[in-house]
Amino acid sequence: MALLKLDRWDLAIGDGQPLLVIAGLNVLEDEGLALEVGRTLKAICGELSLPYVFKASYDKANRSSIKSYRGPGLEKGLAILAKVKAELNVPIATDIHAPEEAEAVAAVADLVQIPAFLCRQTDLVVAAARATKAAGGWLHVKKGQFLAPWDAKNILDKVKEAAEGAEFTVLCERGVSFGYNNLVVDMLGLAEMKKLGAPVTIDATHAVQLPGADPRTGGASTGGRRDGVAVIAKSAVAAGADGVFLEFHPDPDRALCDAPSCLPLDGARALLSTLKAVRAAVA
Repeated sequence: MALLKLDRWDLAIGDGQPLLVIAGLNVLEDEGLALEVGRTLKAICGELSLPYVFKASYDKANRSSIKSYRGPGLEKGLAILAKVKAELNVPIATDIHAPEEAEAVAAVADLVQIPAFLCRQTDLVVAAARATKAAGGWLHVKKGQFLAPWDAKNILDKVKEAAEGAEFTVLCERGVSFGYNNLVVDMLGLAEMKKLGAPVTIDATHAVQLPGADPRTGGASTGGRRDGVAVIAKSAVAAGADGVFLEFHPDPDRALCDAPSCLPLDGARALLSTLKAVRAAVA
């Protein structure tokens, strides 16, 4: 059985548990926006009795262009996330890109996230695993766009070895490269990943990306198919995903990162209500 518990937040993910919602902003833009989005999503999840984790990145180190907005950086970004955590009383998820960030991030984030591009970076995975274990959180690892579902076993093995056998990893599906500038999600892969013994989430936002194919920038940023987010999220929950990873913005077209894939905040209640119903139908 793939089941994890985070006692300090009375949080659980996996078989027999409610759908976990990891949602927020793609990247931190300012403190006010983070609080607005987090407060709105927490309220919706509370009404729906869905466990909620606020997500936002302090640094998007894998942008297509060196000129793209990356975020406020480690120190300022973690301060904003700590403010959201304290003021809204919600657990936090954020991603790291370098081993030396691990301890500082794990001190604030309850879900330390490994980006898909970096899931095979042994030094990063080991550092994140050790810091997350010490802090008592979960490690949320996105499966790379270049990996088969069963290849995620190597990720779990690295974490277990680094953390002396402890199990606190959640795997995340976010699509697989399909030719040039495109991704697809194999719904059968979700079950294959769950066979490895870890809960599995679906990153429906990044799964609709068109890498390097934003017509507004001539390939200097990633495009996306916003209308496909709900399709992938519903399909994945029906296929057994234990949680959903979604990114919202009050004005998606003006989001500073991955705008074409971002969802409007005012549509969150309808989508999450549907996903809860789908989870109940297949449980």
